[in-house]
Amino acid sequence: MVFFLFINIYYNGDNMDKYKEVNENIILNHNISIIERKNITLTGIKKINSFDETEFFVDSVMGPIIIKGQNLELINLDTSTGKLSIKGKIFSFSYLDDSSQKKDNIISRLFKWI
Repeated sequence: MVFFLFINIYYNGDNMDKYKEVNENIILNHNISIIERKNITLTGIKKINSFDETEFFVDSVMGPIIIKGQNLELINLDTSTGKLSIKGKIFSFSYLDDSSQKKDNIISRLFKWI
């Protein structure tokens, strides 16, 4: 399998570059759609840092995002296109300027439970 992959990249180098460009363009697009505060779909998502039923903390191509709500559920995450779908009651959606703000929240929550 590894040998086949190496040959494919070696012989189709130009095609692989074109595929990489197309794939990066898909992930670079960033859109948000909220429907009746019950469903939210985002594109341009790089990764999910953490989530529970009240909060999602994700990294997007435009920066870190926090989505807060009630009974939040992960419906779909497509890592090849960067598409994320969540359902539940959406209370807030915000971009974070500094990721240290979120880290402080996590630490304060830990001490709150102790």
